[in-house]
Amino acid sequence: MLVRKELVAIGVAIFLMSSCKQRQDKIEKANYPVMEIVTANKSFKNSYSAAIRGRQDIDIYPQVGGFISQVCITEGARVTKGQTLFVIDQVPFKAALNTAAANVETAKAGVATAQLVFNSKKELFDKKVISQFDLSVAENGLLTAKAQLAQAEAQEIIARNNLSYTTVKSPSSGVVGILPFKVGALVSPSQPRPLTTISDNSVMYVYFSLTENQLLSLIREHQSMEKAINALPQVELQLSDGSVYEEKGKIESVSGVIDAVTGTVSLRAVFPNPSRLLHSGGAGNVIIPHEEPDCIAIPKSATFEVQDRLYVYKKVDGVAKSVQIEAIPANATEYIVKAGLQKGDIIVLEGTGFIRENTLLN
Repeated sequence: MLVRKELVAIGVAIFLMSSCKQRQDKIEKANYPVMEIVTANKSFKNSYSAAIRGRQDIDIYPQVGGFISQVCITEGARVTKGQTLFVIDQVPFKAALNTAAANVETAKAGVATAQLVFNSKKELFDKKVISQFDLSVAENGLLTAKAQLAQAEAQEIIARNNLSYTTVKSPSSGVVGILPFKVGALVSPSQPRPLTTISDNSVMYVYFSLTENQLLSLIREHQSMEKAINALPQVELQLSDGSVYEEKGKIESVSGVIDAVTGTVSLRAVFPNPSRLLHSGGAGNVIIPHEEPDCIAIPKSATFEVQDRLYVYKKVDGVAKSVQIEAIPANATEYIVKAGLQKGDIIVLEGTGFIRENTLLN
């Protein structure tokens, strides 16, 4: 009876070992798709998230406080430089100007009187009727009167400027933003929110970012930042609805500072906006065409990462060998290989997550 149980146990063990071996052979000899590495000229389009801004977005703040008596614009309206946007209650400022003007006239009269006194004292002094002290007192009185006149004239200028500030004018041509303040609202120069924003959107600035490595590669390729900017092709703008903007843009500047947090540098592309389709504050994607001559392009599905390093499985003597490569993204589905592979190599296209080192390849 004991011998029979041992024979059964041995049989089960043999069966399990046979099953495991068959399953292992099946996995190791699976028919993974492969590709032979070739070189070719490739055209790619790289996409970068972008923010759209007007050429000039000017927040309009009041320079004096008071109640808004007129709103002379509507939201979304086009305005020209110098056009009146708001009028702040002018009554107190007109009164202040009248007071300042009256003070000027009073000061002028004071100067005239002091001048007469001084002239009279000067004659008496010349005739030796009065002392030098009396003449000096008269002269000081004249100087004081002139100083008071200058002060009054300065106050008049301030009052006149304050009155002019009650008429809020546009500093630039552009499009009016939202109008959070209506007639009767109390405003002041210290308020945190602007009266409105004027956006010059005849030409739009589109901002996007490149990584530090991409920037360094670009500069090395063209030997200088200026040459790199001039060599960059015209770019396209994909709008938030997925459509491509009809006008092409040009990259015109690169920020001189790398963001310490993100490790990226900001670039600015300029797009004409004749149809006013683009609006400040919008978002999209900048699309940059790129030509890569005589390069090696492989699908991203053929790669895998280990500790932030990129690998592929290369067929060597019929088995899979992991090989580290250096590559840059060409688009959403492909890499451009800079090192690690050469023409004629054979790599596994798909299933890299299931393959192990030395897996037999058909």
